Amino acid sequence: MIESNEPAEPHDVVTMGRIGVDIYPLQTGVPLPEVETFGKFLGGSATNVAVAASRLGRSSAVISRTGADPFGTYCHQALREFGVDDRWVTPVAAYPTPVTFCEIFPPDDFPLYFYRRPKAPDLEIHAEELDLAALTAARIFWMTGTGLSEEPSRGATLTALAAREAVRGSAVATVFDLDWRPMFWGAGAGGPLAGATEEEVKEAARPAYREALAHATVAVGNLDECEVATGTREPRACAEELLAFGAELAVVKQGPKGVLAVHRDGTVAEVPPHPVEVVNGLGAGDAFGGSLCHGLLAGWDLEYVMRYANAAGALVASRLACSSAMPAPREVEDLLGG
Repeated sequence: MIESNEPAEPHDVVTMGRIGVDIYPLQTGVPLPEVETFGKFLGGSATNVAVAASRLGRSSAVISRTGADPFGTYCHQALREFGVDDRWVTPVAAYPTPVTFCEIFPPDDFPLYFYRRPKAPDLEIHAEELDLAALTAARIFWMTGTGLSEEPSRGATLTALAAREAVRGSAVATVFDLDWRPMFWGAGAGGPLAGATEEEVKEAARPAYREALAHATVAVGNLDECEVATGTREPRACAEELLAFGAELAVVKQGPKGVLAVHRDGTVAEVPPHPVEVVNGLGAGDAFGGSLCHGLLAGWDLEYVMRYANAAGALVASRLACSSAMPAPREVEDLLGG
């Protein structure tokens, strides 16, 4: 899957995880059965983070897999248009490229419908196919909780994290996006956790989350996601637990209360959300992630990184799409200045 043709310069950001096609209604406030027009967009959280970083001027790449189908072709076309290196996105003949539908009920109701069965190609990443030289050379490596949900992706993700240990002291960051989607952990009909309670699904996922945290230098997630990793929901306690499990920086997103960031060196930043009129909140977290990478690469102080990432997330929340809505630096700076 992975060619060993390392770029002349290491990538700023390499992400690993979901890729697919978002089919979003072009009508807001309309139930899905009544929607008549849709737009097609590149999707997947790890992919959107790479796009967001590219929009901010960073060199980025994605490690993922699509189906060997027209939607897979579209994913490659879109990545190239966004300036994201697609060399490590390869086809899997057995499974279709995932498609995700949503409903849009601003300001805070955006149901998602994932079509990832019988299995998503992005969960067919194999450890032995990783280009570990390029992966460890990247200034930031970004992985997600979804990548831990099934084999062989889980083993490949943990292999990548273990390889990053060699550059822990010199790389900018190894980021664990806690990215909790319980339906990806086999809790649906016929899955190994079918019939399990929500807490039982979290308990089943927690060991993999903590194994990944031992290798990550940055952990980022909302309170639901932090609870999966830590067993607690109080924001400061979540941050302290994430640090105790191995991270050097814990970023806890608190929705309307803003974001809390705690560094192991004692630095704390708590930043309120940037107010906007929300159109579609689904891409805001990925814009936040790409901007977090951008700020870490720039070496900004922690509070400004959080303010910048919040502003980028707010901009995307005020727009319909996700990947194509990722902002350029001037847009973020204008919003901060305004």
